[in-house]
Amino acid sequence: MQSAFFNLRALVRLLVCGAAACSMLSGALLAFFRPEAPTKVSQTTLTFAERVAYQRAIEDVYWRHRIWPKENPDPKPSLDAVMSQAQLEKKVADYLRKSQALEGQRQGPLTAEQLQAELERMAQHTKQPEVLRELFEALGNDPVIIAECVARPALVERLMAKFYNHDQGVLGSNWARAQHRIRSAMVGTSANYTLPRISDGPSGCVDNWAATSTINAPTGRYEHTAVWTGSEMIVWGGEFPASNTGGRYNPSTDSWTATSTTNAPSARYDHTAVWTGSEMIVWGGLGGGNTGGRYNPSTDSWTATSTVNAPSGRQWHTAVWTGSEMIVWGGFVGSESNTGGRYDPSTDSWTATSTTNAPTARFYHTAVWTGSEMIVWGGRANNSPLNTGGRYNPSTDSWTSTSSSNAPSSRYLHTAVWTGSEMIAWGGLDNQFILNTGGRYDPSMDSWTSTSPTNAPTAREFHTAVWTGSEMIIWGGFSGAIVFNTGGKYNPGTNSWTATSTTNAPSARDLHTAVWTFSEMIVWGGEDRMSVLNTGGRYCAQSGPTPTATPTSTATPTPTRTPTPTATRTPTPTPTASPSATVIDTPSPTSTPTPHTPTPTPTATATATVTPTATPTPRLIPLPRPRPTPAPRP
Repeated sequence: MQSAFFNLRALVRLLVCGAAACSMLSGALLAFFRPEAPTKVSQTTLTFAERVAYQRAIEDVYWRHRIWPKENPDPKPSLDAVMSQAQLEKKVADYLRKSQALEGQRQGPLTAEQLQAELERMAQHTKQPEVLRELFEALGNDPVIIAECVARPALVERLMAKFYNHDQGVLGSNWARAQHRIRSAMVGTSANYTLPRISDGPSGCVDNWAATSTINAPTGRYEHTAVWTGSEMIVWGGEFPASNTGGRYNPSTDSWTATSTTNAPSARYDHTAVWTGSEMIVWGGLGGGNTGGRYNPSTDSWTATSTVNAPSGRQWHTAVWTGSEMIVWGGFVGSESNTGGRYDPSTDSWTATSTTNAPTARFYHTAVWTGSEMIVWGGRANNSPLNTGGRYNPSTDSWTSTSSSNAPSSRYLHTAVWTGSEMIAWGGLDNQFILNTGGRYDPSMDSWTSTSPTNAPTAREFHTAVWTGSEMIIWGGFSGAIVFNTGGKYNPGTNSWTATSTTNAPSARDLHTAVWTFSEMIVWGGEDRMSVLNTGGRYCAQSGPTPTATPTSTATPTPTRTPTPTATRTPTPTPTASPSATVIDTPSPTSTPTPHTPTPTPTATATATVTPTATPTPRLIPLPRPRPTPAPRP
C-alpha cells in the first residue's frame, strides 16, 4: 500500500482543528511527525484527528455493551465521563507507533492485502456478529475506515507480540525510533478494500462449541481469574509461574489484546477479581499479600488499591461486588480466617466486616451476592469440610446464619451461582468422596432443596459454574483420577440435568475459568495434569433474549469526518494494493509440560456446592502441592 506522510496542508488542518477533535496531546504529537511531504495525498487519507474521532465511535459501541451491574446505585455514566480526549488520542498514537515500529522491522508498511485479510478473519470468526455490525455501522460501513481503525490496531497488536518474541532487540530499536514519528496518513490512493460479509455467528444456537483464538492469547496458566465486562473477557494473573500479565478477549473480533503491566499488581495466583462496571478489581492471593489493583480496560491502565485498613493478606478467599463495594471474606492467612473487608473504589478505602455471629473461619468456600446480602457457604476448617454458612448484610454490618436443615453434605472446592432468588451449590469433596450432589438455598425462606442426581454430571472438583438466566452450567474439573471436558446444564425450574455436548469442546482441564456473556459460556486456561493451557472454547447455550446495549446518559457524538460508504458486501476481498504475502498468524497453543497436582482457585464468580449423591468418588484430602520449577525461558 502506498504511504502518504503528513504534509503542510494536513498540518495546518490539524493545527486549526476544534477542541472537540484535538487536544494538547495531538499538538504535542505533531512535533514528532515525519517532515517529508508526500508526492500525493488521496481523498481517503485519514488525519490523526479523524482517527481519534473514529476511535471514539468504536469505544462508544464497546461502552454501550459494557456491563453496568444492576447493583450499582448510580446510572451508567457517559463515555466522556470515563474516557478523556487525551486517552483516546493515546490509543490512536499507540497503534500508529506500533505500525511504525513494525514497518522498520518488516522493511515496509502493512499492505492492503494484510488489512483486508484481517477484516475477513474478523467477519468470519466473530462470536458476536451483532456487535461487529454495530462497529461497522458506527464507521459508516466505510471499508477504508474500518480497515484502518479496526483491522489495523488488531493486526499490529498481534504482529508486535510475534516479532517481539522473535527479536526483542531489533523491534525495540524500531519502537524507540517510532516514538519520535507518528504517521498521520496511512491510506494511499491505491488502497481498495471490500467490506466482508459478517458471519451470522451463534444466534439461536444451542449446545455448540467453538474454539477461542490462540493468536496473541496470554501464556498458559491456571489459578487465574476472569471477568466479563459486557464486551470482553479479561483474564489476569495465575501461574505457572506466578504472573501479573493478562489479556482481553473480544469475541466480536475473536482477538486478544494484552493487558498493560505498567503499575500492575505484583505477580500472584489464587487471588480474586470482580467487575464494577468500569474496572476490574483484583486483590490478595499467593504472592499478593493484602495488595490489589483496579484495571480500566478503556485506558489499559492500573491503579493500586489502598492497603490502609485492608484485611490481612490471604488466598483461597472469596470476593463479591455489591454495586458500590467489593467484599472479601475468609480464606487462608496461615490458618483459616473469618475476617474480611469492604473496599470502596470511589474513596479507595477499606472497612472491616463484623466478626459478630460470623460463620466459622474457613477457606475453599463459596460466596454469592443476592442484591442485598453476601451468602457464604461450605469450605474447610480444621481439616474438616463444612455445610454451614452465613448471610452478611453490609448496610447493617451484620451476619445471619444459614439453615443447616436439609443442607447439602459438608464439602469444599464446590461451586455456587445466584439465580436471582436462590443460591445453587454443587460438587466438591468432603475429605472422603468427590460429590455430584448439590442444593438450592432460598434466603427468603432460609431453606434448602436438593438438586436431582438423575443425569447429573460425574462427581468432580476444581470445575466451574455459570448462571445463564435460566440454567446453571457446570463444566470441566477433576475426579481424583480423570480430568473432564464434560459438563451439564441444570434447570432449577424442572430440577433436571442435560449433558453439554463434547463435540468440538475444549480439551479436558481443571483450574480454568468460565464467564457468561449473555449468550455463551467462555472457558479458558487451566491445566490437564500434564500441560498448562492457553486454549479455550465458547459454549453456545442461549436461554433467553440477549440483553440490548446499556444506554448511557448522553448521546453518541458523530465522528468529525463523515465517511462515504463505498463497500459492496461480498465475501471475496478485492484489494489492489502492491502485492505482498498475506500475514495470518496461526500459532499453536502455548502449553508447558508440568506434571503436578494442582490446588484450587477461588474465582470472582462465586463457587459453592450441594447435596450427597448416588455414587461418590473416593478422594484423598488435598494438601498444598509442591510447586513445580518452571522450565528455563528460551
